[in-house]
Amino acid sequence: MEAVGRFDLVVAVMAVGIVVRILCPALREKWTDAPVVAVDSSLRSAVPVVGGHHGGNDLAYHLYEKLGAYPAVTTATDAAGRPSLEGTADRLGASVVNRSSSKEVNLAFLREDVPVLRIVGPKVVLVDEGVAVLRRRGGIVVGLGARRGVDASEVLEAVGSALVSVGRSFEEIRAIATAEIKRDEPGISEAAERLGRPVVYLDEEVLNAQSPTTESRARDLGLVGVAEPAALALSERLIMPKKAYGRVTVALGE
Repeated sequence: MEAVGRFDLVVAVMAVGIVVRILCPALREKWTDAPVVAVDSSLRSAVPVVGGHHGGNDLAYHLYEKLGAYPAVTTATDAAGRPSLEGTADRLGASVVNRSSSKEVNLAFLREDVPVLRIVGPKVVLVDEGVAVLRRRGGIVVGLGARRGVDASEVLEAVGSALVSVGRSFEEIRAIATAEIKRDEPGISEAAERLGRPVVYLDEEVLNAQSPTTESRARDLGLVGVAEPAALALSERLIMPKKAYGRVTVALGE
């Protein structure tokens, strides 16, 4: 199938069996093969055939939202409603270095909550096959704190002002990070959706392991802070300490 080598995502409107027979000679490696989703001619089902964890499942869900085609997702972690290594790496804006670890780590995700640890160098770390090593991609991490009930326009305006102050742009954002307690704030999730960037919700243990440069009223909630620790947790350094823009607080890391 020529399209597999030419496009990032492929929708094949034909039976799964036909797709399989066409694809087999073209498949090389699951981390690099283009995700392929088979859709029946009646547009009733969308079946990720190749690359479920690499964009195929997301494409199937997208087809469900746009066309109503049932997303027949079969990858074990997704079917069980559990996280995956690939999804975790994407959420953290990182790439998996030792890809051979994916099978064992994803099996572990099916059974339990696998801890995600951040190790700051210089260090030498010796790991076995059951440990996945992630390396962060480049880009800006936006650490966000917000008052209850903030809307998406306020978030976007605050982030835009922060980026302008350091001479950067929306296109350079890798991820938005905030505290787990902000998960139910629709203004944050909607702003991230408009930007096309993921939101990483960090728990208390991760935030409190950071060393922010400024005091925070979040100490009343048992946190060392929100915006700065969130930015620090997913980046190497702060490029802008936290600053309040109305009801939104922003810190930038890189």
